Order: sequence, then C-alpha cells, then structure tokens
Amino acid sequence: MSELIPINIVIADRSYRIRIEANEEEMVRKTASLINDKIAEYRQNLAGKDMQDYVAMVLLWFATEQNTSTIHELKWKEATEKINSLEKLIDKALI
Repeated sequence: MSELIPINIVIADRSYRIRIEANEEEMVRKTASLINDKIAEYRQNLAGKDMQDYVAMVLLWFATEQNTSTIHELKWKEATEKINSLEKLIDKALI
C-alpha cells in the first residue's frame, strides 16, 4: 500500500484537507477543478438560492455523466461481442 499524502482542495469556496495516494493527486485536483468550473457555470446560467443548490446540480450532472459513460461502455461491449460472433460465422463459412 502506498503512503498517503495530505493535500488541500477547494470545492465550492470551502477548503478540504484530504489524504490520498500520491499517484492520485493529479486526478483529484483535476476533478476538483472540473467541479468548481461546473459550479461557476451553473451560478452564471441558472437561478439558485445558495451554493448548496449549485453543488446539488453539479452532483446530479456528475452522476449522470458517470451513468452515461457506463451505458456507452456496455453498448461498445455488446457491439464488440456481436462483431466477434459475426467474425466467427464468416470464418466458418469460409472453411
């Protein structure tokens, strides 16, 4: 197990001190930056009462993105399996 390092990240104008593995630092910082960018986008384009509204909208967006990615992966896997099956049928027909 790798050594955990402490880092500070800021999300929605709040600072959080977390401990992560060193090889995850770049990903965590980029994710925090993406979250903050989305919060700024929602603050500019949508009406909300407070920061919690924007954080909730970003959370919904992030979860939807993850779900969409998973669906795309499943569709690609299904398509690959169908292509492999067709390839086997073609191989049998050529023999």
